[in-house]
Amino acid sequence: MTKVVSFNLKTLSNALDGELFFDNLMKSIYATDASVYRRLPLAVAYPKHETDLKVLIAFANTNNITLIPRTAGTSLAGQCVGEGIVVDVSKHFTKIISINKEARTVTVQPGIVKDYLNLQLKPYGLFFSPDTSTSNRCMIGGMVGNNSSGTTSIQYGVTRDKVLQLKTILSDGSDAVFGNLIPEEFHKKTNLTSLEGNIYKTIYSELQSETVRNHIHKEFPKPEIHRRNTGYAIDKLIDSDVFKESSKPFNMCNLLTGSEGTLAFSTEITLHLDILPPTERVMVAAHFKSIEDALIATTTCMQHRLYLCEMMDKTILDCTKNNLKQQENRQFVVGDPEAILMCELKSNDKTDVKIQAETLINALETEGLSYANVTLIDNDIDKAIELRKAGLGLLGNIIGDKKSAACIEDTAVALPDFANYINEFTALMKGYNQKAIYYAHAGAGELHLRPVLNLKLSKDVVLFRKITTDVAHLVKKYGGSMSGEHGDGIVRAEFIPLIIGDANYNIVKRIKTVFDPNNIFNAGKIVDAFPMDEALRYVPDRKEPEIKTLMDFSASEGILRQAEKCNGSGDCRKPAELGGTMCPSYRATRNEKDVTRARANALREFLTNTEAGKNPFNHEALKDILDLCLSCKACLNECPSTVDISSMKSEFLYQYQKENGFSLRSKLFAYNNKANKLSTHVSGLTNFLFKTKFTSDIIKNAFGIAEKRSMPLVSSKSLNKYIKNFDNKLVNKKYIKTIHVFVDEFTNLLDTPIGLDAIALLQGLNYDLKFVKHEESGRAFISKGFLEQAKDCATKNVNIYKDLISEDTPLVGIEPSAIFTFKDEYIMLAEDKEAAKQIAKHTFLIEDFLFSEVEKGNITSEQFHTDQKVIKIHSHCHQKAMSNQLSTFKILNLPKNYKATIIPSGCCGMAGSFGYEKEHYEVSMTVGEQTLFPAIRKAASNVIISANGTSCRHQIKDGTDREALHPVTILRRALL
Repeated sequence: MTKVVSFNLKTLSNALDGELFFDNLMKSIYATDASVYRRLPLAVAYPKHETDLKVLIAFANTNNITLIPRTAGTSLAGQCVGEGIVVDVSKHFTKIISINKEARTVTVQPGIVKDYLNLQLKPYGLFFSPDTSTSNRCMIGGMVGNNSSGTTSIQYGVTRDKVLQLKTILSDGSDAVFGNLIPEEFHKKTNLTSLEGNIYKTIYSELQSETVRNHIHKEFPKPEIHRRNTGYAIDKLIDSDVFKESSKPFNMCNLLTGSEGTLAFSTEITLHLDILPPTERVMVAAHFKSIEDALIATTTCMQHRLYLCEMMDKTILDCTKNNLKQQENRQFVVGDPEAILMCELKSNDKTDVKIQAETLINALETEGLSYANVTLIDNDIDKAIELRKAGLGLLGNIIGDKKSAACIEDTAVALPDFANYINEFTALMKGYNQKAIYYAHAGAGELHLRPVLNLKLSKDVVLFRKITTDVAHLVKKYGGSMSGEHGDGIVRAEFIPLIIGDANYNIVKRIKTVFDPNNIFNAGKIVDAFPMDEALRYVPDRKEPEIKTLMDFSASEGILRQAEKCNGSGDCRKPAELGGTMCPSYRATRNEKDVTRARANALREFLTNTEAGKNPFNHEALKDILDLCLSCKACLNECPSTVDISSMKSEFLYQYQKENGFSLRSKLFAYNNKANKLSTHVSGLTNFLFKTKFTSDIIKNAFGIAEKRSMPLVSSKSLNKYIKNFDNKLVNKKYIKTIHVFVDEFTNLLDTPIGLDAIALLQGLNYDLKFVKHEESGRAFISKGFLEQAKDCATKNVNIYKDLISEDTPLVGIEPSAIFTFKDEYIMLAEDKEAAKQIAKHTFLIEDFLFSEVEKGNITSEQFHTDQKVIKIHSHCHQKAMSNQLSTFKILNLPKNYKATIIPSGCCGMAGSFGYEKEHYEVSMTVGEQTLFPAIRKAASNVIISANGTSCRHQIKDGTDREALHPVTILRRALL
């Protein structure tokens, strides 16, 4: 049987212009979405066009298999997992087909990212208004499939309200376009002899009876609940003029929206757009000592003209404390609230919105339930919203096997019922000894309520079902919807008969049958659902694998649990146009395989399922999936769950190469410091050989270095040699502070002039400099998996500095990739971990140190000249991940007439040795071309390009032929 299936898949692959994968690696990374489920698919398809989709549909019909449609794969209910062929349209179906400004419509393919679409619509003064927390990576096809809502539904409605027309392929491979129909057009459709005609006939036959329609209204969720996604929306169809006196035309899109790809395959989507919202904004962040107080206050808040009313509870807020990026976003939080209500007001008039905010605050103060009402404006509002949007991912920061489980997280009730419903829900949770998590759309009568369960244990799997069942009955009691926006999928589909009634469920089943008689579209969802407590990510009561590592992953209770922190929320799929850094390899290839989530999934799969006694890291598939990871560390910062792929890659390389050997090229890059030390003795010859094409090509070919890549030149005299004759001259006899300067291996041997600039700058600013003999940082060893050597460097450096570094005598470094080893990997490598942690607290990148001194008043603009300069800043990825590039921005704007701006460039693409390696060169340059290179090329020749990373400067030179300067060089030249 396996051979037959394999042969058929090979035949199918040959018939597609797109790609078809059926290897174990690709199947394993598509076996999960953002839900708790794992189902290994038969294959994964990347169709290129509609013809490919029709080939897949024909194959599915012939072979009695199902097609699982997928875009970003952020579904929480298991919609995107199944045992058929996953059809991923996120790579090729990404076009905006047309925009009609006058009609306020746009037609798109299903794989376009929601925020990217709005970026393109902004010049027209329009936007697609449903605003999910995943908006920077979720795609319109998925939003239609789930009837997504998001934070703005209280003002703008939900996706179903916006879908005007769907171009689809039906289950027999025929085309059908669904849109508004007047009764005459509807009845003409029922006379068609095609599958489309049968669909219309069945719809009319099932819904024409007034008795049936009354029963639908009686059993379905209350009509005032606008966030509703339970089964198929037949209640929306019967409100049209085909079935009663109504001004609403019949539109099958009401049924298809929220159908989770179970009825047809959509290829083009026409949406109604809204005019851009008012520009003046104020947010009131009301703080509460209890969830109950926040819920009571919600009713008060909703009496005001809010554009957003969102809640975050203490569990979510506590998770933000462990995420570097969210620590900045949570600065508005006062004290330790049990809940915060975020209420956003808007107007085109600044005075008006201010009055609105004051009125709201007065109402809250009169009610007396909130203990603080913080007013936010401008960028602080965006930070607060980003904090709220990170909620799902942040829950991955809960350490250990107990996690927040998505099962009851999407219930919605009418707002007048909300407080009573939540009170009953809380009592129910107490009965299970559960302290649930509460967050999200309070103003819409929907909170994302999550129990905390260990689904690795069968007793908690039993609870998983019991809690969901009890909550389903509670939702039914209040006439609510079991799903407000996340969909039924697997986790809630079993409960559709309870929520809408058996008779209505049978109508839903018959509608599914006429659309899809062979059940080829997303089987097991909505109709004839898979059991909600089977095929989970983890086999209950398994024996937990014991994975031995050289690096210390105890902070996440081991490397396996570090990988398991990924809950599939897909933040790593954000495109380059929407900012940030994560994940550069995905941005270059647009392949799921090259995204942080896929790497975590693969590590989880292989570390869990490797046969006992064998090296769990010794898999070519793991080597393959980690190959394009640039170790930029953006996932440490931008992933709300802080899934640290970079460290796990280093551990993998170490364990894999221990068994399979270290290549000559890896040894060359790992030991480059030793090679460079030798080269400085004959720097003239070395640089001649590196610069001369003939000899350079021979060297590149011998070591697998890209032909187009320039070679780094070594300094004729190392920085350490200059330091031997160092005279610690000070501007004033009483210096400000003593600092220890870490002379990293890159500055020492490759960028010596920058080191001299740093010394001159710090001396000129009146700092006492200390230099001690130390080891190299070990960065090259870490990146190439030579962890024993890296551990030696870390241990020796910690021992050297542990009695020297303190708050009064900090450690300052110049090269980001080197100095940040003290704040990151040393804590996982050094023998004396407590000393490593103490050193980390007082270790600074030089720009961070200088900015901290500016804030203390120790450095002022008067110390620099007043010449006019324009500067464009590109910051190193490790600075963005573990510090803040704003420090570079601030210090380069310190001289009075310096105008510095940050290039929103993400990763440069070089990443140490990565960009040298011939097989990685194209990806490296593609990453650079996304934002960085075009921004530099646009800059006038007199604009100074600043880059603090040695690799970044090299990449900029190779990609744009512009010389980039380190920030300390720019400031040293500006010093009076």
